[in-house]
Amino acid sequence: MKLILFILNKEEHLDEILEAFIELGITGATILDSVGMGRILAHDIPIFAGFQNLLHDTRPGNKTILTVIHERKLKPMEKAIEQIIGNLDDPGNGVFISIPIDYLKGIPIPDQH
Repeated sequence: MKLILFILNKEEHLDEILEAFIELGITGATILDSVGMGRILAHDIPIFAGFQNLLHDTRPGNKTILTVIHERKLKPMEKAIEQIIGNLDDPGNGVFISIPIDYLKGIPIPDQH
């Protein structure tokens, strides 16, 4: 099993991402409002206000999606996300992280087939 952390920079794609998850059989996720460090530095800490010029094309916030999947769904999930938002290697599209899980309690174990 894998814990997936996906930081979606373009919030307008959230519904499409969740629909893609459902199509892959991923029916549970936690979605958090989040903001990057650069945004905080540029807007909330006066000494770094010059960063605002560097962030002109960034969004005020993003969504962090956490879900648990079976390892076999990792590549299809990545592909589905990239079909919606573009290549994850391109700056500003998002961040996709997979972490192995060695113990899980509190949620049903994802499909093992």
